[in-house]
Amino acid sequence: MQPKSNIVHLPVYQPGKPIEDVKRELGLSEVIKLASNENPNGCSEKAKAAIIESVSNTHIYPDGASVELTAVLAERLGVQPNQIIFGAGSSDIILMTARAFLAPGDETIMADETFSQYKHNAEVENARIVEVPLRDGRHDLPAMLAKVTPRTKVLWVCNPNNPTGTIVSHEELSAFLKSVPTHVLVVLDEAYGEFVNDESYSNGVSLLNEHHNLLVLRTFSKIYGLASLRIGYGVGHPDVVRFINQVREPFNTSRAAQAAAKASLEDDGFLQTCRENNLAGIRYLQAQFDEMGLVHFPAFGNFIMVDVKRPSSEVFDALLRRGIIVRARWTYYPNHIRVSVGTQAENEKFISALGQVLQEVTV
Repeated sequence: MQPKSNIVHLPVYQPGKPIEDVKRELGLSEVIKLASNENPNGCSEKAKAAIIESVSNTHIYPDGASVELTAVLAERLGVQPNQIIFGAGSSDIILMTARAFLAPGDETIMADETFSQYKHNAEVENARIVEVPLRDGRHDLPAMLAKVTPRTKVLWVCNPNNPTGTIVSHEELSAFLKSVPTHVLVVLDEAYGEFVNDESYSNGVSLLNEHHNLLVLRTFSKIYGLASLRIGYGVGHPDVVRFINQVREPFNTSRAAQAAAKASLEDDGFLQTCRENNLAGIRYLQAQFDEMGLVHFPAFGNFIMVDVKRPSSEVFDALLRRGIIVRARWTYYPNHIRVSVGTQAENEKFISALGQVLQEVTV
């Protein structure tokens, strides 16, 4: 048997190493995972209660259209229910968008170091990938715009960008969208948007009325702490959402995920606590990196990308042996690691371990 020829070379997505695997492989009793941008605060107590309540109905299929959750979210965002689509995480929306809009030979534009699933799913659809280098870790929107041709179908912007953590401002994004031809769908991935504490940051949903070729992605995996339940959503023009819905698998979000997401939307206090804790963690890590003489990108999500001045794979391995899991091995940033914000205790243990590692791993 032979698969599609264009997928043979594709790598399988590699998430951050699981804590259990590291404990088993290295014989460690304590392991701290700062690799997958998870929320160290967990999830809302209201979400936990909703999950428990949903267990009694595990034998019944979930609502395939997520009607109740859609209604609550639509009211919160100020959009119509037919402008929202849910998926098993926002990565599922990325997959469906590529499936719905990209045909073999179509062009799709993205940054050269951004969330890997844009490229992966475009390659599955045998589209032509056009990558535009970041500028100082940020999306170079004018350069991306210059790459648009009549064959361009989808353009991806991750804001904040994963892995660099940088943002493009509302002013930059608005000017960019006004110049993008209407035949190009702009996918604005705001998976980390709720963490941003900067007045210049853009709320993508506010731009939807003006730009019908815009699709905004968000997730409950990050600030809401529901990563294991796999639920995210897209917001766009009803026609765009309808096209994506046409390729959506039935029952692609679970009953527990829908219930937890709906309850999470009713707990703004939890979100505020998460924002405050994350900002404190960001400031602590930035100060420590500055003291160590390590250059880092401005951090607007719940992670920081820092230049450790050594091959990141060596630093990754050395930290792993000390029970600290981070992310490394970036194509265009071979000396950078990305570290998620943990609890204060976890952040301090990471900094202590990093200091030891940098003394051992020579340049």
